[in-house]
Amino acid sequence: MNFAREGYVFIGIAAAAAASTFVVALARRSWALWLLAIVITIIALWVAYFFRDPERTGERGARVVVAPADGKLILITEVDEPGFIGGKALRLSIFMNVFNVHVNRYPIDGTVKYLHYNKGKFLNAAAEKSSLENEQSSVGIESGPYRILVRQIAGLIARRIVTYSRVGDTAKQGERMGMIRFGSRVDVFIPTDSKLRANLGLMTTAGTTVLAELPQR
Repeated sequence: MNFAREGYVFIGIAAAAAASTFVVALARRSWALWLLAIVITIIALWVAYFFRDPERTGERGARVVVAPADGKLILITEVDEPGFIGGKALRLSIFMNVFNVHVNRYPIDGTVKYLHYNKGKFLNAAAEKSSLENEQSSVGIESGPYRILVRQIAGLIARRIVTYSRVGDTAKQGERMGMIRFGSRVDVFIPTDSKLRANLGLMTTAGTTVLAELPQR
């Protein structure tokens, strides 16, 4: 199994803590320490599970928008997006819980034209106002005649947004663009006349689930 590079330190620390506790438990022959070692091992396994980074394949195409995150599609709404879109856009919001893969992926091919980081609050990421008030990182992608924005939003537990993108980078559909640690949300902004292929409540898979088709232009 592949792991996100941001997780190597956490996985190493958790594994070292588990191994050390087993060594001490063996030396002291203490059942309490054996129990503690088992608990720490379970935690270490969960840490590794959290930072898993599986390969993803699926439908691809110039007009296809794939999910940027694993999770649940909790909101589809029309909004104003002045930062990069410069007008009305359809916003699709995916909420990630602590059991989802947290590596985020580009929803479409193109060129990264816009980056913006906003230091904010850590409200519940499922709440509507978190899209405006929470800590977030936005990546704008220009793809032919289309402008698509992906916004990584921190949540109650999440305290670290990682964005690999740099202005001028080539965005490759389904490839990794960053991650958010320990539960949060990712919004994708698309043209309002796009054809939706996903419904509210859908469980999405980053880089695989098709959210919409962009309009013919």
